[in-house]
Amino acid sequence: MITSIFSKSKPINFLVVFIITLATFFIAHLKYAEGSGLSTHYVRYFFVFLASFSSILVLDFLVSKNKLTQKSSYEILLYALFLMALPQTMLNDNIVYANFFILLALRRILSLRSQLHVKKKLLDAAFWIAIASLFYFWSILFICLIYAALFFHSNNNLKEWIIPIVGVAAVFILGVSYSIIVYNDFFTALNIFPSVSLEFDTYNTLQYIIGVTLLISFGIWSSVFYIRTIKSKKNDFKPAYKVVLVAALIAFSIMILSPKKEGGEFLFLFAPLAVIITNYLETIQDKWFKELFLGLLIFVPFGLLLLEFLAKT
Repeated sequence: MITSIFSKSKPINFLVVFIITLATFFIAHLKYAEGSGLSTHYVRYFFVFLASFSSILVLDFLVSKNKLTQKSSYEILLYALFLMALPQTMLNDNIVYANFFILLALRRILSLRSQLHVKKKLLDAAFWIAIASLFYFWSILFICLIYAALFFHSNNNLKEWIIPIVGVAAVFILGVSYSIIVYNDFFTALNIFPSVSLEFDTYNTLQYIIGVTLLISFGIWSSVFYIRTIKSKKNDFKPAYKVVLVAALIAFSIMILSPKKEGGEFLFLFAPLAVIITNYLETIQDKWFKELFLGLLIFVPFGLLLLEFLAKT
C-alpha cells in the first residue's frame, strides 16, 4: 500500500512530504536546538525552512527532468524521511543554504546531457558551488563533480574545462570585495582557512547510531544494485547516473572532513542517496519485500523520534 501511493508522482505526495518536512523542522528546533528562537526570529527560520523544502522541489525537478527514476515520488519521500531520521541536519542555517545551492548546481551539471549551452551550464554550476562554499566551505569539493561530468561526457574541449575556474574566481572576487567593504579585511567573509576534524564522539548516541546506520547500510546495499543497473541505461543517461554516484561520494567525504560533527554535514548526502535508494526500490519485484524495505525506512525515523520523546519525559 505504501509503495503504491508513491509509485507515481501525485500532488498528494508533495503534501505528505511537506507535512513531514515541516514537522521535522519544528521538532529539530524545539527539541535539539539550544535556545531556539522560532518565536522571535520567525523571519529567519521561515527562509531556512523555505530553503529546506525548496531543496526537495529542486530534487524532484532534476530527477524527473533527467529520468533518474521511473516517474515515482520515492526520492522526495526518502529525502524527507532522512531529515526526520537526523533532524539535526536542519539546525545549521549555513549548511541548509549551501545544500540548496549545491542542488541548483547539480541541476545544471545533469543538464549537460543535452549538450546544449554547455559553457553557460558549466559557468552556472561553478557559480552555485562557489556561492555554496561561502556558506559552508567544504561544499567547494563539489567542484570536482563538474569535472567528473565532463569526463563522463568525454568532453575534450580545453576551454570548457577552464570555465568552472572562471565561475569560482568570479565569486571569489565578489567575496573579497564584500569582505573589504564590510570587514575591512580581504578574507574574513570567505573563510578560506577551514579546519578539519576526525573526531566522531558526537555520533556516539543511540539516535545517531541508528540513524547513520540506516543511511549507510541501506545506501551501500542500494549502491551495489545501482552500479549494476547503470550498464543497462541508455548511453545518453549513463553520465547522469554516474554523476549522482560521485555526488554521494563527495558528500560522504564532506561528512568525514567536517570540522564540527553536529549532524548538519549529512545533509549533502540526502539527495544523491535518495536517488540511489529509489532506483533500487524500483527494481524490487517482490511486493512484500518492497513494502518491508520502504516500511523500515519510514518506521525507523518515526521510531527514533518516539524514543527521544520518551527519553525526555
